[in-house]
Amino acid sequence: MSWQAYVDTNLVGSGKISKAAIIGLAGGVWASTPGYTLSAEEQKAIIAGFNDATAVQGSGVRLAGQKFFVLQANPRSIYGKKQADGCVLVKTKQAVLVTEYTSPTQASEATIIVESLADYLIGVGY
Repeated sequence: MSWQAYVDTNLVGSGKISKAAIIGLAGGVWASTPGYTLSAEEQKAIIAGFNDATAVQGSGVRLAGQKFFVLQANPRSIYGKKQADGCVLVKTKQAVLVTEYTSPTQASEATIIVESLADYLIGVGY
């Protein structure tokens, strides 16, 4: 399966994720929802956030120019909120799944989809 298929089918295709991207830990966007552009600075900050949770919790996370307040961050996952919408970012061995969801989708509905795909990718070496 191509990286774009994971974005289109597993994430956005679930109906719970509105926008998604997969970025490599070594840099670069592997796949994304059309029009969903993460700047090089945003990508670097996302990856750094997994290594320094206190920094991302203090400053929030920016995705495609939108700032999200970080509710929880750990070496595997970052969860954020912006009004009724939110984001779920999950690190695998080689990449980060970057997703956004919009109301009425709840955080728990989006989280299970993203975390499950991350578990699968980790299991197959990515």
